[in-house]
Amino acid sequence: MINNITTMDLRPKVAVAKAAPSVTSLSMPPILGFKTPQIKEKATIRVKKIKRGDNIVIPGEIDDDYVDIVEETVEYQPNYTGSDTANLFSSTPLLFTPRTYKRQTKYLKNCYIIDYIQSPKPKSGLGTEAIKQLAEKAMFDSRAEGRIVTFSAPIMREASPALFFYKLGFRFTDPESNKVMEECLIKNMPDIPAQIGMMYLPKNRLHKLLHYGELF
Repeated sequence: MINNITTMDLRPKVAVAKAAPSVTSLSMPPILGFKTPQIKEKATIRVKKIKRGDNIVIPGEIDDDYVDIVEETVEYQPNYTGSDTANLFSSTPLLFTPRTYKRQTKYLKNCYIIDYIQSPKPKSGLGTEAIKQLAEKAMFDSRAEGRIVTFSAPIMREASPALFFYKLGFRFTDPESNKVMEECLIKNMPDIPAQIGMMYLPKNRLHKLLHYGELF
């Protein structure tokens, strides 16, 4: 047999890896038409802080932790009229002994007072969110200790804020006004009574307000 292979390369062949071209990161071109999402709208709320030293007297019924109850001695001096006045200038004037009595006065403690609130979109939850944020701030305030008050004084009957605050847990210092609010809720009345008076947030309703509207 004729072998035509005259020479053979018996050296081991080693595969040589060639360097691949390096991959570099390239900057992405700007996305056309992309806009930054708008910040969520917020309700406008104006709040002031009230100090105990302002000596604001609270009439009606309110929780004891909202007020300092001070017992004061008051001197009563009746006014003389008619024959009593004549007796003062007679030879034997009418003897009079001033009378004193004690009364308990409720002075509002340190707290936040909501002076004004308005939502850009009615019934959108923005007003509720603003009140919840204020409640959280008041709760962590060592002086206010969660106390918040407001005055329901509507400009128009249709714009009464009374039921809005009542649903969030606020209560009137006048018990009769609270009965009116309860009747509105039970009967689902479309017309909100223009209730006027002071409202406050009881401590037992503070945590309910912070979780208002949440699903569990």
